[in-house]
Order: sequence, then C-alpha cells, then structure tokens
Amino acid sequence: MTPHSTTQRVEAGSAGSVPNQLGTFGGVFTPSILTILGVIMFMRAGFVVGQAGIAQALLILLLAEAITFLTALSIAAVSTNTPVAGGGAYFLISRSLGPESGGAIGLALFLAQAISVPFYILGFTEAVVRSFPSTAPGFQWIATAMALALFVVAYIGATWATKTQYIIMSILGLSVVAFLGGALLNFRPALFSENWTAAYQGTDFNFWVLFAIYFPAVTGIMAGVNMSGDLKNPARSLPRGTLLAVGVGFVIYAAQMLICGGAQTRNQLVNASFETLCAQALLGTGFVVVAGVFAATLSSALGSFLGAPRVLQALGRDQVLPYLSFFARGSRRSGEPRRALVLTLGMTLGIIALAGNDPSGGAFNILAAVVTMFFLYTYGMVNLAAFVESFGGNPSFRPRFRYYHWLTALAGAGGCVWAAFLIDPFAALGAALVVVLLFFYIQRRAFLTRFGDARWGFYYSQLRNLLLRLSAVPVHPKNWRPTILVLSGNPETRADLVTYAIWIGSGRGVVTLAEILVGDLKNISNLRLAAKERLSRFLRERQFQAFPEVAVVPDFDEGLSVLLQSHSIGALKPNIVLLGWSSAPERSVPFVRHLRSAQVLGMSLAILKVRKLPGDRGPGRIDVWWRGRENGSLMVVLAYLLTLNWQWSDAEIRVLRLIHDEAGREPATKALEELVHAARIQATVQVLVSTRPFSEILRSHSQDAALVFLGFKLPEEGKEAEFQARYQQMLEPLPTTLLVCSSGAVDLLA
Repeated sequence: MTPHSTTQRVEAGSAGSVPNQLGTFGGVFTPSILTILGVIMFMRAGFVVGQAGIAQALLILLLAEAITFLTALSIAAVSTNTPVAGGGAYFLISRSLGPESGGAIGLALFLAQAISVPFYILGFTEAVVRSFPSTAPGFQWIATAMALALFVVAYIGATWATKTQYIIMSILGLSVVAFLGGALLNFRPALFSENWTAAYQGTDFNFWVLFAIYFPAVTGIMAGVNMSGDLKNPARSLPRGTLLAVGVGFVIYAAQMLICGGAQTRNQLVNASFETLCAQALLGTGFVVVAGVFAATLSSALGSFLGAPRVLQALGRDQVLPYLSFFARGSRRSGEPRRALVLTLGMTLGIIALAGNDPSGGAFNILAAVVTMFFLYTYGMVNLAAFVESFGGNPSFRPRFRYYHWLTALAGAGGCVWAAFLIDPFAALGAALVVVLLFFYIQRRAFLTRFGDARWGFYYSQLRNLLLRLSAVPVHPKNWRPTILVLSGNPETRADLVTYAIWIGSGRGVVTLAEILVGDLKNISNLRLAAKERLSRFLRERQFQAFPEVAVVPDFDEGLSVLLQSHSIGALKPNIVLLGWSSAPERSVPFVRHLRSAQVLGMSLAILKVRKLPGDRGPGRIDVWWRGRENGSLMVVLAYLLTLNWQWSDAEIRVLRLIHDEAGREPATKALEELVHAARIQATVQVLVSTRPFSEILRSHSQDAALVFLGFKLPEEGKEAEFQARYQQMLEPLPTTLLVCSSGAVDLLA
C-alpha cells in the first residue's frame, strides 16, 4: 500500500468526513483526567497510606504511574508517526501489529468499556443510596434513569458530551480542593512523622497487595485516546493531552498522600478515611466531597459511553469481521456512532437489570476483574505496538515525538502484564485466553480489507539479524535440516510431490516450490506473476508452509543451473532437490542432466514416484533399503522426519539389507541394529540372504509397504537411457518410492 493510499484510507475512516472539533484539553485531557481521578482516590487511597505508610504509598504510586507513563510515551510515539483516525487504541494497535491483534484487542476493549458503563452507574447508584438510604427501594430505577440520561448526552454528540464533562470536572475539581484544603488546615507534623512508616494490620496485606488495590487509580488514559476520531489534530493532542493527564493525576495523588498522611490518624486512614475527608473538608463543605464521588463515577461512565461505540465503529469501518460493518455508519451530520451507542445502551440496561438478581455480586466481581485485565492488556498492546515499530527499524517509522525508546515500550508492556497477574492471576489468565481466542477467530476469517502495519518490518529486522548470525556459525552435521527445492512446475498436477515435500520438511525445514518458465521475460512477465499467484494460492488452500518461486529463463537447462546456484538467503541454501520421476525414455538425457547440475552444486537428490498417499490406505510401513551409509544415512533421517507428521505417526520404519552369504547375516544384523540404536531412531532391522536379482527381492519384500526408500547413483554420460530403463522396470511394480542420492552432508550418528 502506498503512502498516498494509506492517507486516503485514514481520511475515509475518520468520523464520517465531518470536521473534527475537539482540541487537546476537551478531547484528550478532560476525559482522561476524569477517568484517572476516580472512586479509588476517595475510598481507597487513605487505606493504602494507613497500611503502607506515606513512604511506601509514594513508592506504590511511583511504580503504578511508571507503567502508565511508559504507556503514554508509547501512545505519543505511535500517534505521531501515522495519521490517526477513529478507534483510539484499536487504531494504533491494528496499524502496528495488524488486524488480527488490533481486532482482538479492539473487540475486548469494546466489551470492557461497554461493560464498564453499567458498573460505573451501579457504583454511582450505590453511593446515592448510601448517602440517602430512603432511596434504596428505587435502586434499579435510579440506575436505569442515569443510564438513559448519559445515553442522551452521548447520543447528541461528542462536543455536547464534552461540555457536560466540563461541568462534571468542575464538581470533581471543587471536591479535590475541598478535601485537600481541609486536610492542609488539619496537617500536623507529628502525625506525618508517625504515618511515614508502614504498619500493616493482619496478614492479608503487604506492599504488593496494596499495589494491586491502588493500581487501577492511575489507569484511565484510554478515555482520551478513544476520542481520536473527534480531534482536530490527533498527532498534537494525543501526546500532549495524555502526558498532561498523567502528570496532573500524579501531582494530585502525591499531594493527597502527603497532606492527608499528616492530617489523619492511622486508624482514620485505615477505617474511616472517606468520612474524615468529608468531616475535615474546607469550610464544612463535606457535601462537595460527596458530590465529587458522584462526579467521579458519572464521568467514568460517560467516558466509557463515548469511547466504546467509537471502538466498535472503527472495527466496522475496517471490516475486521463482516457482521461488524453494520456499526460502521455514523450519523449523517456529525458521524456519531449511534448504532454502536444503542448496542452499548442495550448492554448497559441488561446488566443493570441482572444486577438485582445477583445480591451477592459475585458474578459481577469476577466480570469486573476480567474487564480490568482487558484494559491492562490494551495498555500492554499499545506498548508492544511501539516496541515493534521502533525495534523493527522500519524507515517509515519517523514519529515527531522523540522522547521514547524501544526499551521504554518493552518495559511498559512487561509492566502491564506483570501488574495484571499481580492484581488477579486468574482474571488475568482468563482475559488473556479470551484475547487469544479472539485473535485466532479473526485470523481464520477472510478480511475484506487490508492495511499496512509494522509486522513486516519487524520480521524483516529479526530475519536479517538472525541470517547474519547464522552465516557466521560453522555448519555441523548435528544441525542439518532439510531445505528442499521442489521442481513442482504447476503444483495442481503434482500435488502429491508437494505433499511429500511438506511431510519431509515436517515443520523443521524450509520448502520452496519452484516453477521454471521458458521464454523472454519482457513478453511473459505477466505469466510469471500468474504462476506465482497460482503457487501461492495452492499453498494457502492446502495450508502448506512453503515459499513459491517462479523464474523466467530463455533456456531451461541454463535457467535451472542459475536457479540452483542463486536460490538462497544467506546460509539458507537448498540441500535437497526434489522432483518427480520421468518415465519417458526420450526425457532420460535432460532428466539426468538436471540431476547432475544439482549434484555438482553439492545438493542431495530425491526423485519421487507416487502410487498412493497414505491417506488412501492408512498408516503403513516405511521400507529403507540399506546399501551403505553413502545414501543410507539420509534415507533413514528422511524416513524419521516423515513419521513426525500425524499421517505417518503410526508407521513402522524397517531397515532392510540384502547380502549373499548366510554367514554374514548375524554380523550384518548386529551392525545394523547397533547403528539404528546409536542413531536413536525407532526401527526394525531385517537382513536378507539371497542370490536372486535385487529387483526381485525388492518387489517381493516391499510391495506391501506404504513407502520405499532406495539409494541410487547417477549414471556415466551416455548411459542415461540405460539408467532410466533399469529404474523404470524396478519401480513399476513398487508402491510409492523415493530414490535418494546423498551429498554426504547427513551423519546418522550426529
């Protein structure tokens, strides 16, 4: 995809071709800071300070903020490298790690945010009921009414919702001023000194348990990132707004720990921190602190109400899954994701209705834990996206934001996973399983559209480094692997040949299908492209892991020689040439000539004559006719590699040797058994004594085998026809047979 087409794609994916109006403060900072300053600030921060002490509480804050800060750096790096459209974190991840990873995280993120809406609303309603007990009978009605009110705000549009958030932020800001100002007036150095050190009560709490309790307080930056499609200048607003929100949140949290740590006794911090905040509030404004709790829950709910539909809309526009396209369309005037918003409302009302049927709240606690993990994994994937972009070294990765490094991105990704398993290992594992299943589900779907991502550059960088290292390592028989060049021609007519090549490779080697076209490249270049696509389609349809290669040459013999010499990537050079048996007498001379070309270049030769695939008759026996180590070692190793495939897993390997003297049977049998044992291969040994022609013995003992291995030597020049006729007669009555001529690179005892 060209840069120009990429730009067009981004423009088409933005909010319905409607002018985006939100700036840094309203579009990124406000939703982020409102989500960061949540209920934990009011209900749990004092408890953490009381248990861990001011010093360790500050350390917990620093560790938690470090993960969020590193994630913010990654957001800044990725968002300033590419034009950003709607979808927030999903868009950033998918354009770096591909549609599979982006789609999996995008779906998980949508579910997490959509499910968060009713949780925040239920939290708000619970706070109302606690403050006004007489409202308890109308719990669900209050929650439902608030859900509908927030839906109306979000339905009108992001601009109007942002204005509503300003009101909520004002209330939240006043509450922070009220409780910090009141705490400052009650600050006593003696209390500060007393609360500086830790005083863990009971055995249930320690530093890491408190870290797990407090960490969700510093999350929330994705609320601003999710508004990417509504920003005037995402590349400018996302890094500035996100980093500013992280910084302001850190200052407020640190001030709370320091000031409240010197204004409340340890007992108040642990058992009645929120009540003390209200009692000490500036000028008796405890009601403002209570209003702050309401504002914190409502702001988080509204942020999720705005963010979740935008993620689903972006998934629909990218056509990650066909049935999501319904949600791609925005409103006519403003491009608002109203279809996705209605779905979010439906999920919200459903969960609120179910809440009354689960008095214990156990199911919802589990669901809430998994939702938290989805958010953490989203953070981790954003960091991973920045790492892949930076470490992959794509020349196109030129972010305007320079204050990052791939190490910071890697540390951020690791920190997110570590925090997830620290907070709740079972929920972390469950959420990871959901994301992995979504990844493979999306991977198996046919994508209607594709867009460029950083995976190619990352793989290229790793491959380059590994190939250079591989080239510097001395070759040893112990490390031999099959690197097979299959002269397949049109694979549709030689599917069995390709199948055996894949089996021999057995996931441990490299297989290349090569087709040679004779002609002038200028005249048949289009035929080359068609042949390459045919090979690729053949491999895709059969799910074969191999590489296609097509060469256009003026002369077949010369072209084959050039292909055999040049087809390599560093140290990865073909060591086996596999081709089908030619039974035409008139082709004997060029056929052997092609084999000689490969042998001169130090390659082993394998010629396959197929009768039936094992699928036609089930697993059977593999006969290897041993006539010395020259070819025997390679044949036994190839037979072993075949048995690593499930189609051959039950096949028995039998090594046979023909001698003419009965006296030699016992020593020959012992030698073969010792060799097979030393080679660590499960095989039976059979030594035959006969003076009859080898072809008769071969036919009588191997005609019921599933596959026969035979060694051969190339004939002298002028005897090609004799060679072809002799082996044609030998192969005619046999089952599928693989003729092998080894280059000597394989050591069976390595």
